[in-house]
Amino acid sequence: MKKIAYARAAAEAVQEEFRRDNKLVYLATDLQPDLRQEFGEERVRVTPISESAFVGTAIGLAGSGYRAIADLRMATFGFVAMDQMVNQAAKITYMFGGQARFPMLIRMSFGAGMHWAAQHSISPYSMYMNVPGLKIILPTTAYDVKGLLKSALRDNNPVISFENTLLGQVAGDVPEEDYTVPFGRADVKRVGTDVTVVALSRMLHEALAASVALEARGISAEVVDPRTLVPLDRESIRRSVKKTGRLVVVDEACRTCSAAAEVISLVVEDEETYARLKSAPQRVCGLDVPIPYSPPMEQYAIPDRGKILEAVLSLFPRVVK
Repeated sequence: MKKIAYARAAAEAVQEEFRRDNKLVYLATDLQPDLRQEFGEERVRVTPISESAFVGTAIGLAGSGYRAIADLRMATFGFVAMDQMVNQAAKITYMFGGQARFPMLIRMSFGAGMHWAAQHSISPYSMYMNVPGLKIILPTTAYDVKGLLKSALRDNNPVISFENTLLGQVAGDVPEEDYTVPFGRADVKRVGTDVTVVALSRMLHEALAASVALEARGISAEVVDPRTLVPLDRESIRRSVKKTGRLVVVDEACRTCSAAAEVISLVVEDEETYARLKSAPQRVCGLDVPIPYSPPMEQYAIPDRGKILEAVLSLFPRVVK
């Protein structure tokens, strides 16, 4: 194993897959110098600042025997390519009756905490969860981002990777050898017995910090990282909740129509899991507001370890807060 940053692990995944598959093409508005130096300008393209155009190009390449990566950088920029992603890439295999496959990866960074104001701080993955035909990955660690990106680049369907900006320099252990992380398989990052905390993306790290504070109060938290939103590992989440009887979901995105709401639904709609609940599930989400530019107001609008701690303690009224 080696210890490398999240961003470096993601870059390694792309480089290694480019060496493995000479049909891979990278499209982005900014230069990828390491990739271009090794693989040349035919495979590593600097595009005009027109996300709709180069996502459309990626779809065309994917339908012509290539595998395309469209790097949109910020998720904000993805909105100008929504038709290509939602109305074309997501539906095209179905509309061709399964006679053609369109393997492509769309990468977007997201998240608040950088004081980049409302337009550049959004976490929009739940919007795309509502679109059949798109797979969605949400890597949280260096190990996961490398393994999930490799899986995405070997998948024959459109995949969107949402990568939190603040995770870029977070280091973690990554194997030296080739490996992949399968879609639809959640990871229990911390085993516990009293409450299940399902945490998305960067909120996983906040949840792990909160679990340490909870342990000091005699509460054992099991922290679950879904890793992929589509497909979502429903059984692992239900299994954990059946064991602990309590659920808190932590999601940086807005509360309304959130991925957190979907996680709670899959728990309460299953009779066996619902019967094991000892208290009502709780959500710790971003507020339903545009992310403020002011750092104190920004912090107020998004979840953190303190808010997670408070939500979990609310399920244990006899514990001293």
